[in-house]
Amino acid sequence: MEPQEIREGYLVKKGTVLNSWKAVWVVLSEDALEFYKKKTDRSPKGMIPLKGSTLITPCQEFGKRPLVFKITTEKKQEHFFQPSHVEEREHWVKDIRRAITCIQGGKKFARKSTRRSIRLPDKVNLSELYSEMRDPNEGVRELKLEQDSRVFNHCFTGSTVVAWLTAKGKARNSSEALMLALGLMNEGFLQPASELSKEAVERGEQSAFLDDTNALYYFVDSGFFCEGYSSDEDVLIKEEFRGNVIKQGCLLKQGHRRKNWKVRKFTLRDDPAFLHYYDPTKSDDPLGSIHLRGSVVTAVEYVPDAKKYDVDGNLFEIITSEETHYFFQAATSDERKEWINAIQTVSRIGK
Repeated sequence: MEPQEIREGYLVKKGTVLNSWKAVWVVLSEDALEFYKKKTDRSPKGMIPLKGSTLITPCQEFGKRPLVFKITTEKKQEHFFQPSHVEEREHWVKDIRRAITCIQGGKKFARKSTRRSIRLPDKVNLSELYSEMRDPNEGVRELKLEQDSRVFNHCFTGSTVVAWLTAKGKARNSSEALMLALGLMNEGFLQPASELSKEAVERGEQSAFLDDTNALYYFVDSGFFCEGYSSDEDVLIKEEFRGNVIKQGCLLKQGHRRKNWKVRKFTLRDDPAFLHYYDPTKSDDPLGSIHLRGSVVTAVEYVPDAKKYDVDGNLFEIITSEETHYFFQAATSDERKEWINAIQTVSRIGK
């Protein structure tokens, strides 16, 4: 019997020889993780057996890549993968861990969560807690804070996190709240933003969460960015990052000049409505942005030159108010619908 396919999608993988990071199509089955250069390739570029493997998340070996998780095989080979956002990481990690557990126990893979809550009197699922903290109405409020001639956008103080956890009844006192905050930090949900918080994390100090208003943090998949005072024009340019992050993920995008197709990470924001796209293998500096106010997005069945690059199916197009055309391919028809619906929603309310 063929192994069951459990999950598939784009991930960024660290090369084992050249140490470069590249976007690959990854397929998780009951006993292995296969990765392909392109989704349409019939033969995998490599295969990672899960029997005897271990998984570590978050992997702290790459400071600028907080979402990386590591798989170490029975033969001590290390493989590093980076998803596009924290929710995607949680899905992959949960299913890979479940597959490894099933192999060890000689059981059939079954879809159910095996995530362990941290040890508190009331059990807490950190992933669910993180979602509550991100709630735009009831969660931790993201602020624009100035410090040392720099502006930190979409961030908050550590003491704010502790106060929120206590006020919402997630912890009985500040000590338990601190334990939860550190758990969120260790799992990669929270990241240090300012120099003080970064230094505190490196030294293993806990007090920065409680006492110092200059210790700043941010949600790992938020719109966080830091800027210095250079000119009013720079600040205005950064305003396009002000909106809430509505959706994130990887898609294939057609280039404007060469018409080739490449995997790009996309972040959709509202108010103002922008779709930013990034090289998923590099830093958080966007390659470009699409202003969505007044745009039209539709599913399409044909894109010129697409089949030349073996790209077919699940295509959609954005036409901006300036009549610029952008073409994309989603991995599935459901994913295409999700992106189209999300873009349509923000384009109607975008300013």
